Parts: sequence; C-alpha cells; structure tokens
Amino acid sequence: MTILDGKKISNDIKDEITEEVKKMKAKGEKVPHLAAVIVGNDGASLTYVGSKVRACERVGFESTMIRMSNTTSEIELLDKIEELNENPDIDGFIIQLPLPPQINTQKVLMAVDPTKDVDGFHPENFGKMALDMSTFIPATPFGILELLDRYNVETKGKHTVVIGRSHIVGRPMSILMGRKGFPGNSTVTLTHSHTKNITQITSQADIIITALGVPGFLKAEMVKDDVVIIDVGITRVQDDSSPKGYVITGDVDFENVSKKASYITPVPGGVGPMTIAMLLKNTLLARDIHNQ
Repeated sequence: MTILDGKKISNDIKDEITEEVKKMKAKGEKVPHLAAVIVGNDGASLTYVGSKVRACERVGFESTMIRMSNTTSEIELLDKIEELNENPDIDGFIIQLPLPPQINTQKVLMAVDPTKDVDGFHPENFGKMALDMSTFIPATPFGILELLDRYNVETKGKHTVVIGRSHIVGRPMSILMGRKGFPGNSTVTLTHSHTKNITQITSQADIIITALGVPGFLKAEMVKDDVVIIDVGITRVQDDSSPKGYVITGDVDFENVSKKASYITPVPGGVGPMTIAMLLKNTLLARDIHNQ
C-alpha cells in the first residue's frame, strides 16, 4: 500500500513555483498577485484564508486579504468584486465560502471575471472544463489529478466511483476522470445521497473518490482489494483524548480500508495541502493569461 502524500507533493509544487517566480523577478517581471475576500468571522474560513496567504508568501507571490463584516450587503460585496475585476495588479482572486445568508452565492460567483476566477467556479470556466478546453480547474479536483499523475496511478479503463456530487469536488471529478488523456479515460459512476445499493457499486470500483463529509463512511467491506482511495472528506470530530478536543477525520475508515488499498490519501495530509498548491498554480496561469 502506497500513501498518496499530499504534503510532500504540494511542497514539491510550491518549490517549482518558487523557482518560476525567482526567474520572473530576475527579469524584472511582475510576480503573480492573489487576493482573497472573506466575509464574516467563520473560524474555519479564517484559518483557510490565512494558510493561503502564507502559501503566497512562501512562493514569492503578492497577496491581499480583504476582510468584510458579517453584515456586509450583497451590493457592497458585488462592488468589491467589480473593483478587483478592474484592478490590473490583481491576477486572480477568490471569494471564501460560505457567505452570510443575506448574500446570494450564485450571484457573487457569476460576478467574478472568469479570467481571474482562480477557484474555477464560474460557469464559463466550468463549461470549458467540461468541454476539455484549457481553463482553471477547481483547486481540489486539480490537486487530485496532480496526485494521481505524480504517483503514476493507472486510470485508463478503470472504474472510478465518485461519492458526492458537489459543484466544488464531486461533479467536476466525475467529468475529469472520464475525459481523454491522463489522468482520465476511466469509466465513471457518480453516486450521492439517493444512490441505492452503494456498497454494490463501491465494491466494484478500481478507484474511489469520496467527498461526502461523513466521517468513516467508507468501510473495508465496501471496497475490493487493491482499490485506489482518494478521501476528500474533512470533518472535525470531538475527541476528549486529543489536546485540541477534536480530531480531523475523513470519509474513509482509514485503519481498515488501508489494509486493502493499493494507494490511499491520509486525512489530514492528503488532498487538503494539494488544494492550496493548485490554487497557486491557477494564480500563475492567471498571471500568464493577463500578460499575453
């Protein structure tokens, strides 16, 4: 069994990006600039945006964190987005989700300039991805593809089962794993909360990508030997024996499933670190688009 080490691979990617930025600086060129907008005081969101800012510092990017209050109106946020769209210094930006209830998330994501949409959430970018055109791939699916690529995990002709159909992970993964090329060319089954006989489906899978957010959902009896497991789930589970009072748990019963798997991502340290690395990669791509 091989651990798909997202921590190691994400560090490799950051090192590669750092080298590219050094070359830009040596030529006197503009370095990539990523902005993040956060509305409200959601603890997990603040932590996540903070780690994105630190990642920018590490690779030599410029970064801007824009904090807006919990009472921000939709109009105020849309005005801020318009400002970022028109600012030539900013190559890409993200709107950290979730947003407060008074703001229509769909409307906000639609307002982002597709050439600065480094999260890959705008319908124009999602459509291009579905049509195999060059575009921004959402960072988590992009990270999963990169892990499969760098560990040379065979995907051609394999049966991939995706658990969960979110627009951020499940839906794009089902499209990407079925596309031509590597990683891809697999036969994809997309499962969700209304799927019947899910064990029957998962037990036939060569590759399982689970993004459900249900701790320990995927059990050893649900998978076959030599399965490849990508666990996107990340849930805080109360644990009084832990110094923090909680542990981070994935969708997979790691201890038992790992005994049957050929490759598996740990939680934490698997898909999570890859997401931020690929956001940096998308920002690099955005800078190239704007400098053409």
